[in-house]
Amino acid sequence: MVLHTQVQFPAYDHTIPLMTTDSKNRLPRDERRAQLLNAALEVFTQAGYHSAPMDEIADRASVSKPVLYQHFPSKLDLYLAVLDLHIDSLLFDIQKAVASKTDNGDRVAATVAAYFDFINHEGEAFRLLFESDMAIEPKVRERLTRMTYDCAAAFSAVISLETGMSKEVSMMLATGLIGNVQSAARHWLERDQKISREEAVVLVSGQIWRGISGFPRHD
Repeated sequence: MVLHTQVQFPAYDHTIPLMTTDSKNRLPRDERRAQLLNAALEVFTQAGYHSAPMDEIADRASVSKPVLYQHFPSKLDLYLAVLDLHIDSLLFDIQKAVASKTDNGDRVAATVAAYFDFINHEGEAFRLLFESDMAIEPKVRERLTRMTYDCAAAFSAVISLETGMSKEVSMMLATGLIGNVQSAARHWLERDQKISREEAVVLVSGQIWRGISGFPRHD
């Protein structure tokens, strides 16, 4: 007689997911998006928009090209997303600088310092914003124009309140102020920061303040 012994195998628990390589490497959507934007900033800054291959951006972010296109349907969409991220960052810094002071001379110095701090922390982003080979693209131009306008608007309200000048006149002065800072900051970056940030801020803010402090204060 042959005895048949039944071997009992433990039941498979369907509640425990199998960990695949893809699931181990999967990031939350926001983290993946930030990773892609950082990689894109590096490639766009180094190669320029037209010479920047999406393959290289995907490689830098350690993702496949289809994953990149899941987040950004085109290279232009990706480029605009990078611009939007850093425009919002710079605008926030400018608005915070203006709101942080009550004296107008101090506001000017804080605004100038915000630009130079942005360069120190995000030099690649500054180059992308102010030295872009895509400035003639309408969607890019619209964003860069809005950036300058919004930065100037943060300061024009203060000028209007302090001097009693119209909004249009105040906006003209504020736009000149912002344009001056942007040009000086670009020069400082192009010259590889041959003078210190502190000295640059003092020089530029002093020049600007001597120009606008002559306008009578409105009581």
